[in-house]
Amino acid sequence: MVGAGLAEALHEGLLELRLDLSAHQQKQLLDYLAMIAKWNKVYNLTAIRDTGEMLTHHLLDSLAIISPLKKHLADFKTYRLLDVGAGAGLPGVVVAICCPNVAVACVDTVGKKAAFIQQTALALALPNLRGIHARVEQMLPTDVSGGFDVITSRAFATLSDFVGLTSSLLVPDGGVWMAMKAKTAEAESANLPQDVSVFHVEQLHVPSLQENRCIVWMRRN
Repeated sequence: MVGAGLAEALHEGLLELRLDLSAHQQKQLLDYLAMIAKWNKVYNLTAIRDTGEMLTHHLLDSLAIISPLKKHLADFKTYRLLDVGAGAGLPGVVVAICCPNVAVACVDTVGKKAAFIQQTALALALPNLRGIHARVEQMLPTDVSGGFDVITSRAFATLSDFVGLTSSLLVPDGGVWMAMKAKTAEAESANLPQDVSVFHVEQLHVPSLQENRCIVWMRRN
C-alpha cells in the first residue's frame, strides 16, 4: 500500500475512530509513517516492514487512544505526557501531532530511537515533541521540570514494573498512568503497589485490526 492508498486508508480509519484531524495533521501522520519506513532500513525501529501493516498496527493503533486521552484532558491547559519505551515514537509522536496542547517527551534506552524522535520533531515541525535517551528509572523530576500529568506506555512492561519505574515522574496531584495493553491485564493489576489502583479499563477498537486492545488507567490512591 503506497501513496494515495495509504492516505485513503488513514482517512477511513479516522472516520471510524471519529477523529477530526486537519489535512495538515493527516499529512504529518503520513510523513511520519514514511520516516519510519525510511529509517527502519538502517536502524530497525520496528519489526514490521510493510507500510500498510505499519498503518494499522502502529498509526491506527496509536490513534485509537486519542479520543480517550482528550476526554481525560478535558480542559485547554497545557499538559505534559511521557511515553516510556517509546521506540519509534508510538504513541508519543501521534499524540504530539493530534494534541498540540500536550507537551510530549519520548524516552528510550536506545540512542538511535531517541535520535529518530528528535529528527521527527524537527522534520514535522512539532515544537511539543522531544526524544530523550535515558533509562526511565534513572530520570528525576528535576530533569523534566517537575514531572508529567500522564505517563503512557505501549507493551513496555508489566503494570507493576511500569508504575514502579515511573512513579517519581508522575505529578502528585491528578497524575495518571495510561497503559496500552492487548488484554485487560487483571493478573497484572493484582500485583500493583498498594498505593496505586486501576480506576478504569477502556476497551479500544482499532480499524482494520482484529486484535484486542485496551487502555488500563491507573492512579495513586
